[in-house]
Amino acid sequence: MLSLLILLLNLTNHAFGQNPAIKAILSNKGLQYGSHIGADWMQEKIGSVIIPDVRGGVDIGIGTVHYVLDGISVSGCDVPEPSVEFYEGVGLKAVISGLSISMSGNWHTRFGIITDGGSFDLAVFNVDVTSVVQIGSDQSGHISISSENCDASVGEASINFHGGASLIFQPFVSLFHHRIKAIIEERICPLVEEHVTDLERHLSEMQGIAVGRTKKENRLHKYYFYQYCGAHGVVFFTTVSFKVNSALVLDVPLTNSPLVDSISLGLDLKGEFYSVQSHTDPPFKAEPFNLPEDKGHMLSLGLSEFTVNSASYAYFSAGLLQAQINDSMIPKTSPFRLNTTSFGPLIPQLPKLFPNMLMELQVYARNVPIFSFQADKVTMEFPGAVKAFAIQPIHVHIDHIYTHCQTTLHHGIYLLTYKTIVCKPNDWTAEIVTLNYWFLFVAAKLEEGIVLPTMHHIHLVNPALKIQQV
Repeated sequence: MLSLLILLLNLTNHAFGQNPAIKAILSNKGLQYGSHIGADWMQEKIGSVIIPDVRGGVDIGIGTVHYVLDGISVSGCDVPEPSVEFYEGVGLKAVISGLSISMSGNWHTRFGIITDGGSFDLAVFNVDVTSVVQIGSDQSGHISISSENCDASVGEASINFHGGASLIFQPFVSLFHHRIKAIIEERICPLVEEHVTDLERHLSEMQGIAVGRTKKENRLHKYYFYQYCGAHGVVFFTTVSFKVNSALVLDVPLTNSPLVDSISLGLDLKGEFYSVQSHTDPPFKAEPFNLPEDKGHMLSLGLSEFTVNSASYAYFSAGLLQAQINDSMIPKTSPFRLNTTSFGPLIPQLPKLFPNMLMELQVYARNVPIFSFQADKVTMEFPGAVKAFAIQPIHVHIDHIYTHCQTTLHHGIYLLTYKTIVCKPNDWTAEIVTLNYWFLFVAAKLEEGIVLPTMHHIHLVNPALKIQQV
């Protein structure tokens, strides 16, 4: 039942004292959904539970009957919907009431020199389990999930022996009925804790790749995706990094201990991308922001400008914000071609100096593109530059235009402003100082939306995206 929560807590380090760039809030609605999914998961997992052998002895007045119950398997179960709630200041409290399980196996008895055996059917009714899971951090600063408390009780247990001299021993079942019931009660909480531990193996499928980091004298910006599971005070943790693509790696540390109140669980994450090639600090830091809780949704995620701009900085630092454009990349239906004739209306001197020549453009960022979140819009400032080359028939490139430009993207409109245009080889300056272009296809692309990343086996349904200025 803790699968949804633990997927949010995938092994992490802490970066205490730093402002978070990502915030996550799991609401009570999300917790209850996870509880429902957990009930289905338990129904499936209980059938594959390996139950250890039960050994003991019962005094029947004329001696002690030693018994062994082995080969025990679950033949059926009825798992009611668990009750799960946030336990303020601790973590989670889960209660299962009325669980029923039927089992079958083999029995073996020894009474003096007499041995016997056969099969048995065991039914356990009205099993109640209460478990409190603590969510916090250990002394090393890793997030921790541990079993704070577990109580189990069995309302009724019924056992029937078959085969052998079972008719002789069946009348004495009531004598060790309470012993069997006590053994079952003793085994429930260890089994619960073992299955919590088993989640660590399930989550290990999500482990990323280890990525080296370059230690800097100034403040390190680290990002960790945390993957975590613990049981009965035992903590499993591994620092992992996820390679987003061939250029970026994502790390996510917690900046504060998890905040658990009566209605939600809150996580504050550092939030930074960095280049696969090297880890260098961006010249900006995360600013504090608040994520309003939306009780109508299961999960709320808040992303600040820092995270997006750290990705931009990583791309820029790796020298990846540049592109070569030639005429073959222009749509065939476009009336504008990448040649000196088409550029004539913009720069009249160009076709005179280089008549009827194809052109090639080198577009690159002069500085880090910066994204700014404002009310209901995102603005991007892209300080760029363009180098244009005329291509002679013998494929000799003539460097003849160098321009600085500033671009801004907001409200679906792409505004391109040329600051300077210098032309070579004579270093003459074009008459056009400012050009503005609005590319409506950008708006059309934005209307298609952005594919948000999802976690392992979790899909977002009816997500709502809001952009706020804080």
